[in-house]
Amino acid sequence: MTPQTTSQALKTVEFEKPILTDDDSAGTSCVAHAWAKVPPVLSQDERAALKDRIRRLLKARNAVLVAHYYVDADLQDLAEETGGCVSDSLEMARFGREHPATTLVVAGVRFMGETAKILSPEKTILMPDLDATCSLDLGCPADDFAAFCDAHPDRTVVVYANTSAAVKARADWMVTSSIGLKIVEHLHARGEKILWAPDKHLGGFIQKQTGADMLLWQGSCLVHDEFKGIELDLLRKEHPNAKILVHPESPANVVALADVVGSTTQLITAAQQLDAKEFIVATDNGILHKMRMAAPGKHFIEAPTAGNSATCKSCAHCPWMAMNALSNLAEVLEKGHNEIHVDPEIGRQAYTCIDRMLDFAAKQKANVRPSSDLARESQLFQGVGPA
Repeated sequence: MTPQTTSQALKTVEFEKPILTDDDSAGTSCVAHAWAKVPPVLSQDERAALKDRIRRLLKARNAVLVAHYYVDADLQDLAEETGGCVSDSLEMARFGREHPATTLVVAGVRFMGETAKILSPEKTILMPDLDATCSLDLGCPADDFAAFCDAHPDRTVVVYANTSAAVKARADWMVTSSIGLKIVEHLHARGEKILWAPDKHLGGFIQKQTGADMLLWQGSCLVHDEFKGIELDLLRKEHPNAKILVHPESPANVVALADVVGSTTQLITAAQQLDAKEFIVATDNGILHKMRMAAPGKHFIEAPTAGNSATCKSCAHCPWMAMNALSNLAEVLEKGHNEIHVDPEIGRQAYTCIDRMLDFAAKQKANVRPSSDLARESQLFQGVGPA
């Protein structure tokens, strides 16, 4: 990532980037650096004025807003108030495809906008900031990944949703939430060896559950990778009655301490349905807004990361999700810029791996597209979930 000219403050972000070795394996990694913009702090009056402006602009542009669980609470509320949705990346794209609006505004990170464009190539897809990216996406460049695949032609390529359109175009399967474990079990039963990308923790979790032969790309989510088992265990001792909710992109020693391991939707459902009054949550703290709405009266504690303030890399919040703000959302709607484009051929190739997943799900009678009905969704997730 190279910073464009901007008046906003920038922060440097460290992330894990796999290194291809001489034998074309991705068994090692290094620390790489990127950047993220820091949105300005707005007053209450400024926020209210911008929300009113955005409501008018959405209607005037025949646009619908879809927001990820990890973005700012104002954007989540605005999406639901204006007839949009708040969900994970695939449901955001599915909702946008089925909604009659001709313009879809995606509050999230870039691969989510690309997925929306792949599923709705005829629609205009806008994003508050095209520079909002993802450490899993950054850590899996398309050319390096293609070389990795070329070096292992005997393996079936399975990629997680948190990848670019170009990486998806090289994959045999894309997986997400409820279907990831079933697809890997299916491939393993057929005797297929798997090349998995990009998240090593999620891949390791699935490998442990299935016993599949999986060659793992060594990427990680900078938010979830920072959760630490030792600190989490100490926090649990301070809150012995709390239930621990963990996203499977977290390290194995964190997952081992969990009462519930699952996707964003499953963790919200668990917060609603479990009898506990207190929860320790090991995922991006943007989800706490939805959890507090879904389970009023319950107390949510952020799981500890490696360090605090200036000493932590993410402090449990994705710096690129934080780039989505009321101010740049209003500007995008007014000017119509920040449109997502996907090369049509890459889009068609990427759609193939998504469609294969959907076809498999239909045959398995499994819904891989979560809805806003959280209670119904509780049966869909197998402890494997998207960001």
